[in-house]
Amino acid sequence: MPRRVVVTGVGLISALGLTAEDTWKGVLASRCGIRPITQFDATKFSARIAAEVDGFDPLRFIEKKEIKKVGRFIQFAIAASEEALAASGLKITPENDESVGVYIGSGIGAFEVIEREHRIMLEKGPDRISPFFIPATIVNLASGNVSIRTGAKGPNSATSTACTTSAHCIGDSFRLIQHAYADAMICGGAEACITPLGVGGFAAMRALSTRNEEPQRASRPWDRDRDGFVIGEGAGILILEELELAKARGANILAEIVGYGMGGDAYHISAPSPGGEGAYRVMRNAVNDAGLQPSAIDYINAHGTSTPVGDQIETAAVKRAFGDHAYKLCVSSTKSMVGHLLGGAGGMEAGLTVLAVRDQVAPPTINLDNPSADCDLDYVPHKARPMKIDYALSNSFGFGGTNGSLIFKRYTE
Repeated sequence: MPRRVVVTGVGLISALGLTAEDTWKGVLASRCGIRPITQFDATKFSARIAAEVDGFDPLRFIEKKEIKKVGRFIQFAIAASEEALAASGLKITPENDESVGVYIGSGIGAFEVIEREHRIMLEKGPDRISPFFIPATIVNLASGNVSIRTGAKGPNSATSTACTTSAHCIGDSFRLIQHAYADAMICGGAEACITPLGVGGFAAMRALSTRNEEPQRASRPWDRDRDGFVIGEGAGILILEELELAKARGANILAEIVGYGMGGDAYHISAPSPGGEGAYRVMRNAVNDAGLQPSAIDYINAHGTSTPVGDQIETAAVKRAFGDHAYKLCVSSTKSMVGHLLGGAGGMEAGLTVLAVRDQVAPPTINLDNPSADCDLDYVPHKARPMKIDYALSNSFGFGGTNGSLIFKRYTE
């Protein structure tokens, strides 16, 4: 019998705040963290806006001499993990360290370090490349650094599955605990690629919004005037624990994780499969994994990127997965406020979904002024909505057709 798994801590870093509660307060207030890019001169770029994390000081978490060894995404992962652990009250000791694991991913890694070191190589020669270049850059060093700093000696891994990365990290961690490979996991994702190559690359694909003169109105999922996503940065980390152990130590249980679905489109490197067939299957798989009927789901935190094709296809997939119940669901996109964190998106949105279940309130979709004709569900426009949420689903879909869905339940004995 698989063990029950609960969420006992959430750590979030976003354009709305440097903690989970500050981010959540911003979401509930319908604030938007999107603004003109300040991290580099974006004058010549078609997209010049992003959801930047403002005021983050890595020296609060990392010794000055260590900063050059960790890219910005790793810094975010360390900070969010510390917050999540502190919120959970979980202590890692010699008695439990082998049963606590870390599973934190990133879709891209440290683009800013790659760009910096490449520039140094071209200007000064290969012997001037930093010896810390590789460990500051590669995706698994978020998990590695968090493990080293916390002493967690259990399963240690990292997934890099584009925009589904951290949903897969959380879902895989759920499985590890269910089947007793670990008792607790520090899991989620982080991303920091608001850089010339990061922004320029997505802009070259015509994936980004170019509503540069109205940055706070640029991310507008399901709106007929949407023109692309807005890149964001930050981290979303959850602490998952086996239920009985969490109860035994008196943990504050925020929600229970009960379902995980994953699957592939097998269709195209960047476009979703027609009709949302892949998205439909992964939601169906998550609902089946949780042992639920589709009608049990109350709220969906959608992938909802604000791209013309993606929003329409996700809507079609929800309709197929939930039938008539789709029109009774609340569906919203928090990307309208925090931007698209790419590999960190699933962790951010899972964390916000957990807080939605905890507080029994659906986050809003801002900027939804004129829904497209083919986007006709209840997207919780403009303002958060108090409501009963017994079960909530969080969607993540990525390039290459990689998909993940997580289901969280209001915790009851």
